[in-house]
Amino acid sequence: MRAIITGGAGFIGSNLADFLLEKGWTVKVVDNLSAGRKEFYEHNLKNPNYTFEKLDLKDAEAVKASFAGGWDIVFHLAANADVKGGWKNPTIDLKENVITISNVLEAMRENKIKKIMFSSTGSIYGDTNVFPTPEDAPFPIQTSMYGAAKLYGEGLIQSYCEAYDMQCWIYRFVSIMGERYTHGVVFNFLQQLAKDPKKLEFLSDGTALKSYLYVGDCIRGIIQGIEKSNDKINIFNLGTPEEMDVKTIGDTVVQKMGMSGVTYELGPEPGGWIGDNPHILLDITKLQKLGWKPSLSIKEAIERTVDWLKDNPWALGGDYFRGP
Repeated sequence: MRAIITGGAGFIGSNLADFLLEKGWTVKVVDNLSAGRKEFYEHNLKNPNYTFEKLDLKDAEAVKASFAGGWDIVFHLAANADVKGGWKNPTIDLKENVITISNVLEAMRENKIKKIMFSSTGSIYGDTNVFPTPEDAPFPIQTSMYGAAKLYGEGLIQSYCEAYDMQCWIYRFVSIMGERYTHGVVFNFLQQLAKDPKKLEFLSDGTALKSYLYVGDCIRGIIQGIEKSNDKINIFNLGTPEEMDVKTIGDTVVQKMGMSGVTYELGPEPGGWIGDNPHILLDITKLQKLGWKPSLSIKEAIERTVDWLKDNPWALGGDYFRGP
């Protein structure tokens, strides 16, 4: 198989590239390196089955040229993933998550690439009252620009599948953790503890219930869905049957770091920002029926994330936690 991975120098995309290369695939990564890191892909540069191209997906003609050459599938992972920043910068999701998917689909159409995998989000369910939330749950009012942009992406992909005989696999992710994780709650907590090992500030009141998935389990789920489902439009939730409140996440990080006497400064509301859904728990039964299940608990995923960040302090933006 020959695959293009957009955002393939980022957290999830680079792990996916490694996985596919190990399975014998030919992989082309396109990434503008706004969030991707050379450290995540440079080990593959000597692999004859791997190609990297720095590319801005907002450049429609460049994307069309890049996608030429005969490819079987596009894994579209490139996105602005800063959910909480959307209301401060209300056009960023339009530019990075809407225009880009249109350009990707047009490049696929012109180059006759018929299959696409899309990383959507559980945020499209908004402040639902159905838990665990199934794929056919009614969509409530959208609460974030990020979720709204991903929902548009899902709709546009489905329209292209109907119009141009394409096939898609859409995955609605919970938050992902693990090796090469470079943003999110655990990342933020570790940065704080590096600066002040006696205090953690929370954006929320710590009661928000969230679900988190280990990146290796995420990638296995993506591939399992592609290999075991063959409808024109395939939509799956990708998460765990567990949930954990944000305060317990803080406890887990502190314990893993071997720290004590850390005080918590909690925020006033369950949500930490506009569009922060205070409860996310997805129903993963549909993908489980295809033989997939998570191998790590949320606690284990957090602990692996902490271990990786401790071993790679450059990812935190400083020489943190390095011993004598």
